[in-house]
Amino acid sequence: MTDYKQWIVWQKSMDLVTSVYGITGDFPKSELYSLASQMQRAAVSIPSNIAEGYARINPKDKHHFYVISFASSKEPETQLEIARRLKYLDETSFARCSALLLEVVKLLSKMVFRKLE
Repeated sequence: MTDYKQWIVWQKSMDLVTSVYGITGDFPKSELYSLASQMQRAAVSIPSNIAEGYARINPKDKHHFYVISFASSKEPETQLEIARRLKYLDETSFARCSALLLEVVKLLSKMVFRKLE
């Protein structure tokens, strides 16, 4: 079995973390401990739960962490929209980050919704 770091879903989710940290760095200082922090934590949760699921022995335990990762991937979707509506993000940054998030969601959905072995 390959290491989770070789999985496209983990690599793309790490790219998402980098992207989220990049865009939230430009948010107003008043958002440092609110929306920016929430977005960062949600993004970090995705590859973290993929890694933890990989380390689990029991297939049901593995699946459970992939489900958590999938659920975590839905949080930034709303948070990105909030940031866009508050004009913290320009349309280009919003589109780029949303497209990357969509890739991650699609890859995770394949992991979550396939039959347990």
